Amino acid sequence: MTTLTFHVFRGDGASGRMEEHKTDVAEGMVVLDALHQIQARACPDLAMRWNCKAGKCGSCAAEINGKPRLMCMTRLNELPADKPITVEPMKTFPLLKDLVTDVSWNYKVKIGIKKLKTRPADAPDGTWRTQQKDVDRVQEFRKCIECFLCQDVCHVLRDHKLHERFIGPRFLVYTAALEMNPIDSEDRLGELKTEHGIGYCNITKCCTTVCPEGIHITDNAIIPLKERVVDRFYDPVLKVFRVLTGRSG
Repeated sequence: MTTLTFHVFRGDGASGRMEEHKTDVAEGMVVLDALHQIQARACPDLAMRWNCKAGKCGSCAAEINGKPRLMCMTRLNELPADKPITVEPMKTFPLLKDLVTDVSWNYKVKIGIKKLKTRPADAPDGTWRTQQKDVDRVQEFRKCIECFLCQDVCHVLRDHKLHERFIGPRFLVYTAALEMNPIDSEDRLGELKTEHGIGYCNITKCCTTVCPEGIHITDNAIIPLKERVVDRFYDPVLKVFRVLTGRSG
């Protein structure tokens, strides 16, 4: 057994403080285990979200030693034992209590994104014919567990608070999954350029760094979407092509 020191944020939207707690930990324990012990022994009113404890629900997102992480996937032996371990709520969203934030803004954003619109079937049996590489391309995006760690670390939302102008990396991934779907025919490029604010992203890759599912958010989702927007609205050669041919390609 080893005794570790934790500095855990306690408070609400009006005020708060860091509380110090010491607890015994054993080999293999994660931050969430330690917080459960602290909750059971010292502060039963500590508010925190958790559910699956397997890194697949995204509920226990927090900031551990200043880095957005999942509490259930952060092993204590990965953290410095000679310094207090700080556990704080995500800073990008309004604080409700202790480690719990109000992430409902994300669900409102998702509602505003155009959903899948299937193109006409191209086979006699009423199905679609697609290339396997096009099917494989979007599989990565479906691993997202909506922990919103990428939203939390994004400086456009975290530092500049541009929630009304930028949908954030999570929903650029969601849009990419739709845009790159081989049977989708919807047009979302106008919204990406304007109200979804893709131009605010300057591809620092901080969102990719914190993704617990290892999704290549910047390279595989955001940059390809940026390229599509540039081709549509800023490429002079393609603009002349569309004028002369009446085609959108």
